[in-house]
This record gives sequence, structure tokens and C-alpha cells, in this order.
Amino acid sequence: MEAEANTQDSRPALLDTLTKLGTAAFDPHADPTAQKEARDAFENCIQRSPTVHLIPALNTLIQPGRAPDWLRSKFMTVLTLIPLRPDGVRATLEFVFSVHPSSTASLREMAQPQKQGANITQEALTMAARLLASPPSAETPDTWFAGIAPQLLQLLDGYDGLEMTKVASYVIGFGILGRKKFGAPGTAGWAAFASPLLDAISPTLQGKTLETAAGIIDLTRDAVLVSSSELSAALRRLQSLIISHPNPGLTRRLLSPVLLCLWSISSWPGAVGSLEEDYCLPARNMLKIYLRIDTSPANILRIISNLLYNGESDRDGLAWRFTTTKDDELETLRSRLGADQQHLDESTLAQVAHKSATLVELLESISADEDLSTMFLDLLRHWLQPSKTNAKNEILFRAGDSSETSSTDLLLRAKEGSVLQKMMEKYPEKLVKRPDQLLILVSEVLQQAEADGSVALALSLLNLVVTVPGFQRRNIKPDVLEAIESSLERIINSRDEEVGTTARNLSLLLKYRDELDDPAETTTAPTDRQIEDRKTYNLALSYITQSDSPPPVRSEGINLIQGLVQAGSPILDVPAVLVLMSSLLEENEDYINLRVIKVFTQLAHKHPKSTTSEILERYVDSHEKATVDTRLRFGEALVQVIERLGETFTGETAQQVGEALLFIAGRRSHRAKTAAKQAREAKLRELKKDRDEAVEDEEDEEITAEEKARQEILKSIVEGWQSKRGSEDVRIRASALSIFAVGIHTNIAGVGSHLVSAAIDLCLGILSMEKEVESGILRRSAIIVILEFVQALAAAKEAQKRIGFGLTDQSREDILRILRYVFDTDNDGLVRQHAADVIESLENWQMSQIMGQLEPSGPAISQLAGLAINPVTTISAEGNRPRIEEIE
Repeated sequence: MEAEANTQDSRPALLDTLTKLGTAAFDPHADPTAQKEARDAFENCIQRSPTVHLIPALNTLIQPGRAPDWLRSKFMTVLTLIPLRPDGVRATLEFVFSVHPSSTASLREMAQPQKQGANITQEALTMAARLLASPPSAETPDTWFAGIAPQLLQLLDGYDGLEMTKVASYVIGFGILGRKKFGAPGTAGWAAFASPLLDAISPTLQGKTLETAAGIIDLTRDAVLVSSSELSAALRRLQSLIISHPNPGLTRRLLSPVLLCLWSISSWPGAVGSLEEDYCLPARNMLKIYLRIDTSPANILRIISNLLYNGESDRDGLAWRFTTTKDDELETLRSRLGADQQHLDESTLAQVAHKSATLVELLESISADEDLSTMFLDLLRHWLQPSKTNAKNEILFRAGDSSETSSTDLLLRAKEGSVLQKMMEKYPEKLVKRPDQLLILVSEVLQQAEADGSVALALSLLNLVVTVPGFQRRNIKPDVLEAIESSLERIINSRDEEVGTTARNLSLLLKYRDELDDPAETTTAPTDRQIEDRKTYNLALSYITQSDSPPPVRSEGINLIQGLVQAGSPILDVPAVLVLMSSLLEENEDYINLRVIKVFTQLAHKHPKSTTSEILERYVDSHEKATVDTRLRFGEALVQVIERLGETFTGETAQQVGEALLFIAGRRSHRAKTAAKQAREAKLRELKKDRDEAVEDEEDEEITAEEKARQEILKSIVEGWQSKRGSEDVRIRASALSIFAVGIHTNIAGVGSHLVSAAIDLCLGILSMEKEVESGILRRSAIIVILEFVQALAAAKEAQKRIGFGLTDQSREDILRILRYVFDTDNDGLVRQHAADVIESLENWQMSQIMGQLEPSGPAISQLAGLAINPVTTISAEGNRPRIEEIE
């Protein structure tokens, strides 16, 4: 307590010291000799002052009127360079979170470390990211990012709390690497944040020779290039950045260069303890994320081609590799030339078998059945092609002769064959999800009649397809069926007894397969589009619903759902998708809120009733389970849906929405569960009040009387927003009126006269009776409803559109009378301004009505004496312009 008092006493002293030294150091009229000494003293004061005290002091001094302009600019320069101090980034983040208008923290909470995220709002986070991602004019981008990068990367370690890790990920991902100016490879931001992480995982990416610091390379022994601590820190920080950042594009850019390194580390044989936890697990998590958001078969083929990958060689021929230490950790060594050359022997084949099993398990954990079938087909096609040298990423250090090239090809085919075998052993039933494509491939293999190995594999695959439940001979394309039968007949007559017997049995099974199943159980084969849509839908559901799905994967799942909605896929289960999107919106994840709302608006285009009903049910929250923030998010979704519906917002949908909104906006609803919760919270506040009185007394001494009064007003307003004795929350009521105003603006005719009349009466009652300070936002919304109503009437009249109702003189006078009273007496300035706007709109609308009644129905002059001209018709039927005739 004494330390806190000393800190509070030092703040005014620091303000005075900075002002005094700054004036002496930078006064344009001061003596230059004395200025030099004063500037040194000013710099020393800046350096000695703790960062957490310096930031609020400088922020106060740069406010208008606190210092001369020439001194304010100096203070501003010092303040913008604060993040370059060793603890400047953390202090800057804490200060922004505490002073941002969206923060709900008290003065006592502002001084506490932001580990739990209670005071970190999205608005404050956006401002902090923009602040740190914008280099000041006094520094170059390279110097700026090089100064703040170590601090932000350290926050990614997680030792300062999970929320600060998310903050650092947001600043790096959105603010810096997410911008083309600083986040593209080769830019200052990429060099400061991405390169250190990627270079530690893959030293080849450094683009330089792997020499020692002295420039001497000792080829007789290995040398440590990346220590175990550096490698584990790089993996941990990169994983934090990827998991906490929802941008799939950035995830691809970061992980693609180190894909093979992640595979090598994640599949390390015999990993247990710290090796598994600190190295293999982070690498495996990132590898799963990358393969989920980039499902290209080329990635799987790349891993299979480099199944035994454990390092590379640089352009000077020196190799590096991962290796374990005596402490069961991983580090990166520079190897001697040719030290790790691979040969096709029993040891290598054992490694291939282990790696193949690991890869097959990995693919099963991240892929749907249709994806596994597609991967199997692609790999099988690749394996059946003539072998090609494709070992440029393997650790081969000598110029290969023909025997070495042949060994490399054999090793590659061994890898591919091992993976195919493991897939067929582990999940054979999942490989026949695309029977038509598999049969085409089987037909091609059988027609080529190559080695017995290929034919035996093709017969095994044909057996898998034919024996799967639900297989129908008539679903096979006639030309494919004919080619398979002719090939089987040829094999029966020309092959050895074992292969011939297998071919004969398959030929008979294929011929009589349809007779084995009950005709009543047969179903129509789905189309290719239905298969693809079902595959995409299942994949999206798995991405979104899995509890361990990181943000990039869940974001990709929403993108897949959105694509199916846009394409109008019949495979979509609309009620299930609506429930799924609602559950996502309830989780308050800022990175998916806008995406989910966009899906709602797209679904509303074809399913308006179901969509609005789902959103409205969550917004009304009749079971009293949702928080105010959650209901407000559904309110925003409802606004977007109404605007998307446009003129189609009418009928039963508009009636249902309007009635629910007016019920919420009124004071009739009672929330019993909310009332009980409020009673419990009131008791807790009373118990806590006594303990906080001493701290609040110290806070009161620190702030001015004016600031104290302002805080009391704000506190009373925020407390007044919450529901009292079970009534509806003021914020929700104001939101409901605002949404109703959007409905009027979108299609007043669709809302209908009954609901509009009830809304106007409700708004006038709110303006007249609910005069409390905390009800200001409610009165603002009420006036907006009236304003939208008047503007909608004016717009309909201007467009000569009939809406079925209007505004009588008596009603107009009543509205004007109440609004004039509000304008004269309301204690909210914005409410008074809105009232003035509505009064002006009503008077203008009244004037337009009068002018419309006085407007003549036609020209006042029918003929001109002495002239043969008709003013009504300016152009004759023949198209000639009228002429003036001169007469006597």
C-alpha cells in the first residue's frame, strides 16, 4: 500500500519535471549553451523514468493547452518511440487497454497486469495493433520492427498469460504480417517477425552458407547451427501465432516453406517426454492445420516423396540435419559431406515402414472418408506411372551415377508402395468412396497387363469395390465394365494358376453381383456434384465442430459452408447449419462473427423464414440463458438479414420480427431468472464494497473533482442499463427499437400499419415517461424510429408509391407537441438534436403535403389570342416543333 502511495505521489512530480526540463531544453529563445546541458538532463530523465509512469505522463503533456506547441511536438516524438524501450511494447499495450473508451476497468483494475483479458476489448486491440504496426516518422520500418519484434515474439511464449499471447498474435498477424506493405516476404515486417521463426526451423531459408561465426568450416566434425532451446522456442512461437490467428492465407505463407521440417519433427521415431511435448507435438499441430486448410494432393505427394526427410544441403554442399541431444531434445547440426546418404537397405525400409504408418494415421485424423479415397487414387496413379527421379529434396550429397539414380527411384517407389499398403490395411472400406474413379483406374491397369505386382494390386482393388455393400453392376459405365471383363478373361487364360483363379472368381462375382442384394434395398447412385458437396459439407462440419480445431481451421470451415450456400447446394441441412452458426455466434470469437453473420444473410436470401426465426429466437432469449453481448450480436445479424431481404421483408416474416421487437422494446416482459441473478450479484457487491473502500479513497485522491463527477455519472449510467427487478436490459430495448427502425427504412409497407402505429405510440411513451439519464440510449433509438417513419413517408410520396397508410393531422400535431417538449427538456444532447431533426422533417413533410394539394392539375393558359399554338402540346404528332404564325 505504501509503495502504491509513493507511485501516485511521483506522477505529478514527473509531470512537473518533464515540463521544466523540456522547457529549458527546447525553448527556442533559450541560450544554446544552457540548452545542451538541459537536453542531456531531459534525456537522462526520460531514460531513468519507469515506462509505466512515463507513458501516462507524456500522454497528459501532449494534450492541447498543457504545453507550448514546440514542446508538445518533442513530447510526442518521445511518446511514439516508447515501444522501442525494452519493456515498451507491453507498457504501451497495457496503457491502450486501460484508457480506451471501450474499457470497463476501474482505476484500480487498470494498474493490474492484463493476463486474464477482462479489460481487453476488440476496439482497444485494433487500436493497439494499428499503433504498433505503424512506424513513426522518426524511425525506418527496419529499425522499428527490429526493435519491437523481440518483445512481441516473447509474448507469444505464453508466460505472460493466454490473453497476452492472443494480443501479440493479433498485432503480428493482422497489424504487420497481414499487410502487404510490411508482411510480404522481403519486407521489414517479414524479416523481423517471420524470418527468425522460419530460419530457426529450416536453416536453408536463411539464403546464406551455413558457416560459423568466424567464417571457418570444420568438415571433420558436426557443428550446432540451431540449439535445442532456439528450435523449441521457434516451434512454440510459430504455433501460438498460427493457432491464435484466423487467417488461412497467412497460415499457408508461414507453414509452406517449413512443411517438410514439420513432417520430419512431428514423425520423429520414439519421441517421449520433453521431445514429444516441446518439439513433436507443436510441429504435428501445425502440420495438421496446414494440411486441413490446403488439401491439395500435391502436399501429400511431396511428403511421401520426402518421407525420410531430415535436413537439406545448401548451395555450397554443406548439409544440416535434426538430431537428438543427450537431454532428449532436438537441435540442428551441420553434417559432414555425405554423412547421411541414404541407401535401400533393411534399415531404410524399416524407417519407411514407420514413417508410412505415421503418415497414414495423420491422414486419417484430419481427412474425411472422401478425402482419403481421393488421396489414395492420386497416389495410386502416381505410383503406377513410369518411375521418375524426384529426389531433389533428399539428402544426397554426391553426384549420382546411374546405379545411384536407380537406387533413388527404387527408394521412391518403396515409399509410395508402403503408404498405399498401409492405407489398404488400415481403412480399406474408406478407399472405395469413389468407386467410379477407382474402377477406371483398375481398368487401365488391367489393360496394360504389366508386372504381376500391378495386376495383383488391381485385382485386390476390384475386389474391394465389388464387395462393398450397395454396389450395383448397372452403376458402372458400360465401356469401363466391358474393358474390365475382357481384361479378366485375358488374365484367366494367360496368367498363372493363382492369379487366374482370383480373376475367375472376380469375373463371376461381377457378373452375378446384382442378384446377391435385395432389390428393395438398392438406392440410386448420387451424382458427382452431390458427392463433392457432401464431401465439402462433412469436411466443413468436422473443421467447425471439433473441439481442438484452431482458428484458421474453423475459419476455413465457415468458408466451405459459405461456398455451398452461395452455390445453392441441395446437400445442405439448413436447420442444422442455422443451429451451427448460432452456436458459433454465441462463443464471442471476434474473428468469426462477421463471417457467421454473412452466412446468415446468404441463407436468408433463399430461406428467409427459417433464418429470421432462428436469429429471433436467440435474440429474444426466452429461456434467459444468453448474455447481453450475445443477444446484441444476434441483433446485428438480424439487422443484416433485414437489409438483405429488402422489399421481400414482408408478410409473416415481417410480422413475426416486428411483434418480437416491440415486445422486447416495451416494459411488459419480466425475466424471473434474471431477477434472481441480480439479487445474488447485489449481495456480492455489498460484501465487496467494504473491502474496496480503502482503495477507492486512494483513487479519489488521485483524480480531480471534475473527473470524479464524470466517473460517477458514467457508473450510474452503466448500472442503470442493466435490468432492474427482472425487467429487460435497457441496451436490449434500445437495440430492438433500432432494428425496428431498420425494418421501417427497408420496407415500411411490408411492416404494416398496425405495427408501425404501435411502434410510434411506444416511442412517444418512452420519450415522455422514461426520462432517466441511463435511458438516454433508449430515447435516442425511439426518436430514430420516428425519424425513419417520417422519412419513409416522404420517400414513398416522392416515388409516388402507395404504402396503404399515412399520418393524420391530429397524429402529426401530437408527435410535434411531444418532440418540442423533448427538445426543450431532455437532459441528453443527442436526443435533443435528434428531436430537432425529426421536427424539421415533419414540418417539411407537412409543407410538401400542402404544396401537393395546391399544385395545379394542368397549364393555366389554354390558348394565346392571335396565335395558333397549344401550350399543352409542344411537339406535333408529326414530330415538328411548333411555329409562331404572324397574322394581319
